[in-house]
Amino acid sequence: MTAGSTHQDVLDWTNACWDRLPTAPALRARAGEIAAKLAAEIAGGKLPFLATPFMAALEKDLADLEAKYLPKFRHMLLLGIGGSALGARALQKAFAPGQDLPGHTGKSLWILDNVDATSLEAHLSRLPAKDTLVYVVSKSGDTIETIGQYFLVKEWLKRELPADWKDHLLLNTDEQKGYLRQEATQFGIRTLPVPDNLGGRYSAISAVGLVPAAFLGMDWRGLVRGFQSVAGPLADPGLDAQKLSQHPSFEFALWGKALMDAGYLELITFFYIPAWCSFADWFAQLWAESLGKDGQGSQPLPAVGVTDQHSVNQMFLDGPRNKSCLFVERAQGPEGAPFPADMPAIFDYLQGKRFGELLPAEALGTRMALCQSAVPLVALRLGKDDAEAAGKMMALLGAATLLTGWLMGINPVDQPAVELGKRLAKARLGADGLEKEKADLLAFTTGDRDERGF
Repeated sequence: MTAGSTHQDVLDWTNACWDRLPTAPALRARAGEIAAKLAAEIAGGKLPFLATPFMAALEKDLADLEAKYLPKFRHMLLLGIGGSALGARALQKAFAPGQDLPGHTGKSLWILDNVDATSLEAHLSRLPAKDTLVYVVSKSGDTIETIGQYFLVKEWLKRELPADWKDHLLLNTDEQKGYLRQEATQFGIRTLPVPDNLGGRYSAISAVGLVPAAFLGMDWRGLVRGFQSVAGPLADPGLDAQKLSQHPSFEFALWGKALMDAGYLELITFFYIPAWCSFADWFAQLWAESLGKDGQGSQPLPAVGVTDQHSVNQMFLDGPRNKSCLFVERAQGPEGAPFPADMPAIFDYLQGKRFGELLPAEALGTRMALCQSAVPLVALRLGKDDAEAAGKMMALLGAATLLTGWLMGINPVDQPAVELGKRLAKARLGADGLEKEKADLLAFTTGDRDERGF
């Protein structure tokens, strides 16, 4: 891209520091192996998040929901956790920020992604049930945090709307199995299926994120269009080593793995599009849960510009030299209001400028400071911060995460350590079975403790 161009999305590799990443050439030589693995996995139906075979049916369902169902409601209460919530929150913050601003009177999305009794009670005491759609998202249909919320929200709906409580529930779950599927069958509750092999953290561009997007009136078709423009070539049966080598997600995966090999074990995701900062949290789960395996991986560090210039950037710039950075910015933002003419003389440099010029100036300053502080950095610069660009970015980062995992020799679509914590929690609550976990809990909680007041 030429200097000053603002019409396209671009990855700027100028400061990626390839010269400090000696394993990159050997990793690049694995393009044929990775391309063959992609083809086999897609042919086997194991990567629906890239191939999106479910999209045609989902687009029809979404259009029907938009026309006949979603307009009935003013509030959506989303019950979900992790990948069932992070994508929806990022999209709401980026493209429907009105509910976070004073005087909002339009539609609102409320997300319960934790087991906080106070928050649950506050939502149920203040939301008007007759105007609220409860969207329950759990692929397994058995996620204890989400199902725990569902039990209480279902009782709330039955109490407030005894005649038509079922019409205020929409379940997104497995098509065949799980508790939520049983509920849907027993009570005739409206559902949308989660495709097989679609893991939560890879599911934002599916019904998981697109239903809230449609509810809030976002350009969800643009999201899909952007996503498929980047993901589609990876699902093409004609993909080979040369084509994969030219795909930006493979280049990012090479960089990510080579960084780990060179000891750069923390990846800053610095978003200089303030409304998009929740995408950093979405990416943090994607990268951490996918790649933190077998003692490997790098820790994602979400950051938002300019806020974190004044909080954690000192560590980024002058702390341990184990950090790299994905720097996300836009080519051009809003102009903002002009500065007044009667400012003190020490601020003369602002004369004739607008408030919107501060953010890109600070972004440039931070990006240069990181590079001068020896932080390997790739800049993702968006021509427009619209839905299509967001879809492209989500496909890029999702595919890059998957490919990085394969280059690491791990499975990037499971989360075994997380499952252990879930089993221990269920054991603590008295679930049947789990005898080993119950014995381990007893030993952990009754052993000698070193506890001191403060």
